[in-house]
Parts: sequence; structure tokens; C-alpha cells
Amino acid sequence: MLGIENLPKLAGPFLKTERKSPAAMIQQLEQDQGGGMAKDLAKNRRVVMPSWTEHEEIKESQQSCTRNKVQTTKYTFLSFIPKNLFEQLHRFANVYFAFLGALNFVPIVNAFQPEISIIPIVFVMSITAVKDLWEDQRRRKSDQKVNNRLCEVYDRKQKQYVERRWAEVCVGDLVRLSCNEIIPADMVLLHSSDPNGVCHIETANLDGETNLKQRQVVRDLQQQGSEFVPENYSSHLECENPNNDLRRFRGFMEHPGKVRVGLHSENLLLRSCTVRNTETVIGIVVYAGHETKAMQNNSGPRYKRSKLERRLNMDVLWCVILLLLMCLIAAVGHGFWLSGRQNPIYMIPDDTHPALAAFYMFWTMIIVLQVLIPISLYVSIEIVKLGQIYFIQNDLDLYNPVLDTGVQCRALNITEDLGQIQYLFSDKTGTLTENRMLFRRCTVAGTEYPHHENAISLEQYEEQGCGDADHSLTLRSRTSRKSLSCKSLSCNRSSLSLNTLTAESDTQSVHDTLRRHTPGAGAFSSTMECAVVPDPQLQARLNTLSSPMCSPLRQQAAEISHILDFFLALTVCNTVVVSSPTQPRHVQMPVVRTPLRSLEEMKAMFQKLSLPRFPSSPSQNTDTPPSLTKKLFTRGRSASYFPNNPLQTPITTLQSPTAPSGTPTTPVTPALSSGAWSEDVDDIQKAKDNSADESESDDEDEAEELLYEAESPDEAALVQAAKAYGCTLLGRSPEQVLVAVPGTGPLSIPLLHVLPFHSARKRMSVVVRHPLTGEVVVYTKGADNVIMELAEAAEDGFCREIMERTQRHLDQYAREGLRTLCVAKKVLEEQEYKTWLKRHEYAETSIENREELLLESAERLETNLTLLGATGIVDRLQEEVPESIEALQEAGIKVWVLTGDKQETAINIAFACKLLRPTDHILMANCDSKVTTLLKKLQVTKEGVSEDDSSDCVLVIDGRTLDYALQKELQGSFLELTCCCRSVICCRSTPLQKSQVVRLVRDKLKVMTLAIGDGANDVSMIQMADVGIGISGQEGMQAVMSSDFAISRFKFLRKLILVHGHWCYARLANMILYFFYKNVMYVNLLFWYQFFCGFSGSTMTNSWVLIFFNLLFTSIPPIIYGMLDKDVSGETLLDLPDLYKSGQNSQAYLPSTFWMNILDAFYQSLVCFFIPYFAYAGSDIGVFSFGSPINGSALLIILLHQLIESRTVTWIHTALLLFSALFYYVFVLLFSLTCVTCNSPTNPLGIETKMMSEPLYFLVCGLTTVLALLPRILCRAFCSTICPSDLVRAQKMERLSAQDYYMSLRQWKENKAAQRLSSRHVPQNLSVNADMPHLTECIAEAGAVLS
Repeated sequence: MLGIENLPKLAGPFLKTERKSPAAMIQQLEQDQGGGMAKDLAKNRRVVMPSWTEHEEIKESQQSCTRNKVQTTKYTFLSFIPKNLFEQLHRFANVYFAFLGALNFVPIVNAFQPEISIIPIVFVMSITAVKDLWEDQRRRKSDQKVNNRLCEVYDRKQKQYVERRWAEVCVGDLVRLSCNEIIPADMVLLHSSDPNGVCHIETANLDGETNLKQRQVVRDLQQQGSEFVPENYSSHLECENPNNDLRRFRGFMEHPGKVRVGLHSENLLLRSCTVRNTETVIGIVVYAGHETKAMQNNSGPRYKRSKLERRLNMDVLWCVILLLLMCLIAAVGHGFWLSGRQNPIYMIPDDTHPALAAFYMFWTMIIVLQVLIPISLYVSIEIVKLGQIYFIQNDLDLYNPVLDTGVQCRALNITEDLGQIQYLFSDKTGTLTENRMLFRRCTVAGTEYPHHENAISLEQYEEQGCGDADHSLTLRSRTSRKSLSCKSLSCNRSSLSLNTLTAESDTQSVHDTLRRHTPGAGAFSSTMECAVVPDPQLQARLNTLSSPMCSPLRQQAAEISHILDFFLALTVCNTVVVSSPTQPRHVQMPVVRTPLRSLEEMKAMFQKLSLPRFPSSPSQNTDTPPSLTKKLFTRGRSASYFPNNPLQTPITTLQSPTAPSGTPTTPVTPALSSGAWSEDVDDIQKAKDNSADESESDDEDEAEELLYEAESPDEAALVQAAKAYGCTLLGRSPEQVLVAVPGTGPLSIPLLHVLPFHSARKRMSVVVRHPLTGEVVVYTKGADNVIMELAEAAEDGFCREIMERTQRHLDQYAREGLRTLCVAKKVLEEQEYKTWLKRHEYAETSIENREELLLESAERLETNLTLLGATGIVDRLQEEVPESIEALQEAGIKVWVLTGDKQETAINIAFACKLLRPTDHILMANCDSKVTTLLKKLQVTKEGVSEDDSSDCVLVIDGRTLDYALQKELQGSFLELTCCCRSVICCRSTPLQKSQVVRLVRDKLKVMTLAIGDGANDVSMIQMADVGIGISGQEGMQAVMSSDFAISRFKFLRKLILVHGHWCYARLANMILYFFYKNVMYVNLLFWYQFFCGFSGSTMTNSWVLIFFNLLFTSIPPIIYGMLDKDVSGETLLDLPDLYKSGQNSQAYLPSTFWMNILDAFYQSLVCFFIPYFAYAGSDIGVFSFGSPINGSALLIILLHQLIESRTVTWIHTALLLFSALFYYVFVLLFSLTCVTCNSPTNPLGIETKMMSEPLYFLVCGLTTVLALLPRILCRAFCSTICPSDLVRAQKMERLSAQDYYMSLRQWKENKAAQRLSSRHVPQNLSVNADMPHLTECIAEAGAVLS
């Protein structure tokens, strides 16, 4: 068991609090409670009182808090230009071009007109500024709409609630809200119109979850249940300072009597949530405006740097180095050129020294050659990525019609990373499986109940398509044919009595009931409300309660006691909310007198059963039936009993006089005369039959009408299973749970405490006061390994045998791939409970270290448990998961499964989804030993695995061993072992371990990682990976909200990675290389000219064409190329996953590929410059006339170069290429015809028209273009013919006919399979196993695949 003392050590890097033992924490808290809070802690707290308080210090503190006005805009009218410029100048490229623009204004180094030199940077920054201004204006309108909303705030001067704008709400204001109103600020709930002090809210605006959350009024407030009078509210509260944790709220409220009550997240109404199903709520504002948790979490889109972008930045630096080298050569050349000439007649006399002139020329050449750094590349990349996201989100193959959702791209700049994934880390439950839990079988008191008929029903249910959920956003009951919109629940009635639950319905078969579900109930709702077919043997034993005429043996009575406790735990130990299709989602607790007859029948039943206690722990079975009777009636316990009618009978709310303060009390049945116990058994049976005849059909309708909304599908499945055996959850409030129990009828069980599930504890518990015995009972359910460790070491053979048999049943369930859960209980003595309660209240009211103290308090209570039984739940694989994993593995992606399930369950699921194959070596690491021992065993295991075997090895490691393996001294050996394995399965892993594994692999192996999950426990793993993908499944939207991409099914990952990932990477990589190529090619033309103009910085083209050539004439085609080009079709990429490896290996953008493009650009620039040079050698043409054919040839070469590199040529590509060419020629012709002084001091008038009128111009352009592109064409043809890559072979296959294509495809796969088989050896199982010898049975039977 993970003790609280070990928590700071394990989570030290992630906890900012001082490490203290639990005892020290509680001692410090007691000192704080008694002697006042320390001054240093006061800085971390906020004191809140009503806004009209007369306490000056608190009033000033509240006035200094942020007001509720929200402003998400960046700019104001005056700050827009300077602030936007400041933000844009954070980019290196913008700073570079702004510097060159300013440099060109220096007369001694300017290369051309200063105004022209700033056009590129002004153009790019203006586009960005307009985009930022548009986005900011949208935010401003949204802010105004939110700030102008109205709400009711109490005004003490007017003695009433008045309407105020949200922006005017302050900390300390009392706000009144009605049903369907949005909460304006974070408020502590002080009053609810619900008699139980309950309020329901919808948090869809925060986390996307559409199911209702239950909030409750602060305990011990005097005015609950009557009209709330703000003037009478005199309490004050202290809470933590604002933070962004949506699921944590720490503080306490101090009432006038100095009584402190702890505050938690259940008391807090969050801004942006919506009030549902409650007529009126009143709260006091604790956080307003930007201090609210909603605004603290409003961080906008996620931005990451992709691997390709990091490579791009490195190559930009190479271009800078190349630019500096070319400028240095020009400067040195200019200095030598000036030194070799003495006062030439064609130069203006100048006293500047050649060395100084060379220095000036260095800066002049930087201005001339500035386009070597592609300024338009950054803008083009953003445009291309937006286009890629658009096509991904509109892919119909990734659309889920059931949920009406497609792919969500939440990170805008890492689309290309999808094409380079090397490691995939996946959760199991809800990611690979449906996470739609269906009860399959159970074991109680050591007896296994296989539920064969239930298995047959589940199979028929699967065949009929259980997964096809109705995508209507409506709660629907097929039996009553009534529906209710989730958004329009009636607020006129905020509570529901039991009598309103019954409705007319048609008779249905079991399979009809199996198909019932509530698709619109919300993200956490039970979408699989399926009836469970009871096991005959278990049903017969439970029916003993309804048949008091038969007298079971004492051992059978103890077993029935276990069974009742087992189902009572399944019913009570959860957070399920009960609702009806025609009513709001919570049930009022009715208080109805119990008839005298029912008590007499109960006595007769207990006498027939001869129970030692009802129900009791086996270790406490010494009481006799008379003592039981005495306990029942001296404590005022009463309940109704109609054996065959457990649902319709009126009930009495049961309350113990010893219940803690804050729990409401109800009337108790008076003491009975002794004559009441002399009723005949025949009278009891007659009363039973009469009541059964009166209400049997109504009860069936009532049971079918109940709907359950759970925080996890497991809870809903277990509640449904208990309901099938007559142990029905009828309603829930913060203080009590309404349950129908076989043999006793409906009971109201006082709910004392709920200890929610925690990833460190791996369990949840409820503390209740038993309605029949009056004892304080703890019911616990959780992971089987944890519960078995917490179960008490029974002295008698009966309990020891139960544990041994239950463990065997758990192993069997795991081998069948079932999710296992253990159920236990503990009976507390009153003094023991009071002692624990005192320390627990300290933990609840603490602000500092509250989570640690509550964890320690729960673990202190959950000891010496009595094991009741275990359950096995079916979680079917999602469709196409095996095919998807097989395709991803063929693509060279190593798939790791990180799950919290048992090892046997994980192995069975791994076989089912083809992560494990029958021929695989299975390496098992299960050690509870020291680090040195594990290190030796890992080294032995590695030596037993050769490199040839690596493709056949799968490592299976449990959570304890993983803890050791993640230690610093073992990380290297662990990674070496995993590199020898095709896949790794981590079992019993915690959320922290998941993130640590991802970070270890990412940082140490320097690989691209992807993590996918569907629950809150996967968030840390998703955020740690290079690419995080969330699945919008049954566990809410936390994973989606934290992810870079969101999908609805695992099968969509196949196309997202193999197709869109490959396309995005290939397109963007080729586009970036093309930009580098065209810029280097064109800049070199200017560089070669310097050798013929004395390195003077002159150019052979006018400055307008020089600036616009890369900015406009050649920038649009590569953008379309980056969005639409397809080297291979999507169908082929799915058929041949091997093609994905080109992206993993970065074959499209290797350093060698970059330098080959640079060399090709140098060659093409040489051809493009010197062919016109020699063609016009000896002629009298001017400088601009010489540059005209060079520019024309360069344009054709650059455009046709892209045509050669394109794998897809559509009419869009052709049209844009023609448009770019025509745009250039139209521009230069108009420029030549109209411009006289546009390029002072030269005059370009008539140059282009004269040159284009000569045939030599077209001959030079054509010859130059052919010679420049010929080497690239020949090289590509040679490589495609002699040594074609897999991508080239796939492209050739696509040109074949359909029949030939499929034959080639089959031949390809056969060749790949033969290559893999040739390296395989006889499979063997290597194990590092210190504490799980039974696992060999699982390996032998692991070939069983889930259907």
C-alpha cells in the first residue's frame, strides 16, 4: 500500500508545499486553529465577508480585489501600434528585415531607394497587424457582451436584490440566481431552494461536460430550509488565493459561535457554469473577474514548436552564414578592386580608404542580398498550416455521425509532427476499449456466480449493435416514449417524490431493455443503461430474504449477510445521480410513517434467518437474534418490509440520535408493545401477498424509469447490476441515500462522509450509518490489489478461505479480459468513529496541505477491511482497433500501452488488439525487490534478447517495478531493454508514472512521441508528449481540453497519422526546401553580377522587380503546393503503412537534402546568369536590358522547378503557375511603358518592350531554362528507375489498373511479411518475476481473444 509518508518523496518535484509528516501537519493545524493563523500563511488566504461589512481592514482588502469586469483584449486605441510593433519585433526575421530597411536609409551604404527597401517588411507586418486587430476586435465585442449581462445583487440600502451588470459585481456581494442563469463569478453557495440544500450546475462552458454536477450549501447555515435573509448572514469565510485548479477549493467558514466548517469544491459555483433544475440559489462572491478559475484557465490555443520548425531555424542560420560569407567576399573584392585603380575617369574622386570602402560595401551587399533570408516563408507557413487544419477537420472519414463530431485541431502549428511519430503511448480503458461497462459476473463471499444467461444476453446485445448510440441531445426513455431536452429541464419543480416516478409503459423483453441508453445525458452519464440478467443461484439465495418460511443454516445466513452487504455497497458506494426521463435529475427524500405491520414482519424474517447480525462483519457474529431485536428498537430504527414488493412501499427516513451535527433528524417510530410481536407467520405471508398483488406492475415501471448518471461507466454498471437483484438506488442527497433493499423495502441510509476516488489510493469509500443496526459502516470499492492488501488478516478459516477463493476468481476474470473491482466493508465503533471524525474535520477545514491531510485521513480509516466480493465488468474493444494498431506497428511506430489495470487483463487485451502476437517473446518484469536486484535481472534479460529478436519481444512491467525502473540509476538499463522490444505494456501505472515514462523516452531517446487518452488521468501524459491526442469518450472532456488534437474513436488515429500526418509533413518540408532553393537561386544571380561591376553593389534589375520577385511573383504557387500536393493517395497510404517511415526518418528534409537543394540553386543560378551573359557579350545593351532575360529565365526555371517537384498537378496548380508568369510579364511591361522616374537615377522606360520584341530574348530564356532544369530531371529519372524508394514504387503502382494494383499490393505485403518472418526465432517467455508465479497460466491462455 502506498502510505502517506511516501507521498512527498514520490511527488516531491511536483509539490511546492513543505514536506511534513501527516502528524506534524495536523499538529500545526491544531495550533493554527487554537492560536490564530500564522502571518506568513495569511498571505496565501483571502478573508471574505458581505460587502457591507464594517470591518475596515477586511473591507479595504475586498475593495482591492479585482472587479468582475473582464478584458481579454490586448490593445487599446492608443496602444495598438506600439504594442503590436513590439510583439512582432520579437520575431528574428522581422527584426532582421526592419534593420535592413533602416540601414538602407544610411546614404553611404544604401543600395537602392530607401522607400522601396521597407516595402517587404511593411507588407508582412501590416498583414499580421490587420489579423491581430481583427482578432482583438472580436474579443472586445465578446467582452462587452459578457460584461453587460445582468444579475441580481443584494443592496443593503434598498433592502432588496437589484439588477447590476456583471462588470459591477465585487467580492463580498450576495448574488441571487435563478434556473438556467449563468453564474457571473465564483461564489460559495449559501442558499438553495431545494430542501436538501442542493444545487445542480452544468459545466459545459468550462470543460465541455454536459452532465449535471451537484453542489451543496455550506453546512450548519441557520437559514437553510427557509427564506434566506441576507441581513442575518453574519459568518465570514477564509479561502485560498485565486488559482486555476477547477477541481480544488480550500477554505473554511466561521459561524458566529466560532464554529468552523470546511469548504470544498462542492460548495463552490464557478463562473460561466449554468444553474440547472434549481429555482433559486444565493451565493457570496469570493473570486471575481480575472481571478475566477474560468479566467485563470483561459490560456487560448496551444502553441508548440514542431520538429520541422526547429530544423527550419537551424537552416535559416546556415543561410545567414552564407549571406555573411557572400557579403564578405564582395567587400574584400571591392577593396581589392579599388586598390588596383588610381583615380579612374569613370569614378567620382573620393578620399575614402579602400578598407573603409570595403566595410561600407559589406553593409551595402547585405541590403542587396537580403532576400536570401525568406521573409515570406514565415507568413506562407502559417497560411499553409491553416489550410492543412481545414482539410483535416473537414475529412468525412474522421467524422463520427453518432456523436456528431469530427477532428478538433487545438494546436495550430504542429500538424507536420503527426507525420514523424516514432513512439505512441496509449491508455487502454476508453481509448482502446469502449469504456461502456457492462456487468458480466461476480464473486461474493468466495462463491463465484458466472451469470451465463447474462453473457448470452450481452452477446446478443453486441450483435444488435450496442455501440450505435442515438446522437440526439435528448434524454429518452423508450418504454414511456417521453423525452426531455437537457437544456430545458423544468425549473418549476426542483425535486421529485417517489410517487411521481411511476408511469405507464409497455412490456419489454430483456433484450429490449439492454438497448436502452441515454445518449444526451452528458459526458459522464451512463450511456449503456442495460439490464443485467441475474444469476439463478445468486438470485435464489437472495430470495431467502423474501421467503421467511424457509430457515437457512447459520453458515448460509452469514453468506446471505455478505451478499446483502455486497449489493448494498454497490448501491451506496458511488456518486451516481438518479433521474427520470420526465423529471429533473435529483430525488427528494420523502418522510413517510412506516406501518406497524412491517416491523413485525421484519422480526419474523430475522428469526427465520437466524442472522448473527444484519448485516454484519463475519468477525463480529456473536450477537443473538434477541440482541438484534433490542438494537433495532431501542435505537429507534424502523423500516418497512413487504417481501415481494421492495419498491412501492412508503418508507421512514431513519436517523440515529448519535449522528454528527449537521445531519437532519426525522421522527422516530414510537416504542411498540410486546403484543405486537405475537403475529402469526400466516398473517405475514398474507400481508406479503396482498401488497405484492397491489403494486407489482407499478414497481416494474418505476424501476425501468430510473436513469443513472455516473462519473464513470464502472459506477453505472455496478448500480445497474445491484438494481437487477432488487437493491435499487432510488435517490441521493448530501445527507442520505434512498435505497430499496430486498426483504426490507426502501430505506433511507444516512450518508455521513464520502471519501472520493484518488489516484494514489485507487479506491473510494462512503461512511454511512446502517439503517437497521445503527452502526457506522465504511463501504469501500477499488482496485483488487489494493483492497486485498487492506483486508484484515482474518483469524478464522472462513474469512481466509474467502480471500483465497476470491483471488482465484480475480485471476480468472483478468485472463478473460474483464475489469476487476473489489468490494469491502468495515464496522466502526462509536468511539473509533468520533476519534477519526475529529481529525478528519481538522483536515477538511485546513487551507494549507489540505489534500495531503485528507489523503492521510482516508487511508487511516480504510484499514482492516472485511472483503465482501469482487466484480468482473466487460469493456469491449472499439471497432477497428486491432487493424489500427497493426497498421501503426507496420508503419514503424512503437506502441506502448500504459494502463492501471491488472497485468493479466492488459495482456489479454493486448492479444485481442494485436499488440501481442502468438509468436512474440513476452518479457515480464514483476519485482518487489531492491533496485540492485532488479538491475541485475534486467541485465540478464537484456542479454537473453538479441537484436534479431527485438521485433518479436514485448515487455510487460507492473507499477512497482516501473517505480524502480524510473529511478535515475536504472533509467539507462530500462531504456536499453525497451529498445530491444517491439512494444511495452505498463500495468498498474499511475498518472504520474505515465507522464514520467513519456518524458523519459522523449528526452533520453530524442524521438517524436504521441500520447492518446480519454480521461483526466491521462492529462499529464498527453501534455508531456510532443503530440497529445484526446478522445471525447465516456470520462469527460479533460483529456480533450488538454490535447493538441481531439478525435472520437481510436480508429481515426490511423488515418490522422498515416495519411494526414504524412501529407502535412511531406508538403511542408518540400515547401520549405523550395523557398530556400528559389531565394538562394535568385540571390546568386545578383552575386555573380558583382564580379563584373567591381563589387559595387549594383544590380542588373530595377529595385521594384528585385523586391517583388520573391514577395509576390513566386510566393503563391508554393502555398497551394503546401496545401494540396499528394505524393501518394490516401488509400495507398492506408494500404501500405510502410510508407509512413519516410516521415519518421525525415527523408523529405534531411541535412543532405537541404544542401543538395542549395547546390542545385547555385548551379541553376550559374546557368541562368552566364548563358545570357555570353549570348549578349560584345553588344551595346544596357544593364537593365541585360537583366531582362535573366529575370525572365529565372522566373520560368523557378516555376517549372516546382512543377517537377509536384506529385499532383491539378487545374489549380496549372492556373496558379500561369497566373504567376502572366503577373510578372504584365507587371514588367506596364512598368516599362509607364515608369520614367520610378527607379532613380536610371530610367527603365521601354526596356522590356524592346527586349521582348527580339527573338534572341526568347531563345535565351528557353535554352537557359532547359539547361538549368536538365540535371534535376535526369537525376530524378535515374533514381526513380535504378533505385526507387518505396514512395516512388507506390506512385508507380497507382498508375496501374485496379486488378494489377491489387496484385502488386498483395505481392508487396507478402514480401514484407517474408522479411519479418526471416528474422524470427522460436518464441520463448523470459520473466523477471518475483511475486506473481501464477502469470504463466495467463501466458498459456493468452491466445484467447476478446470478441
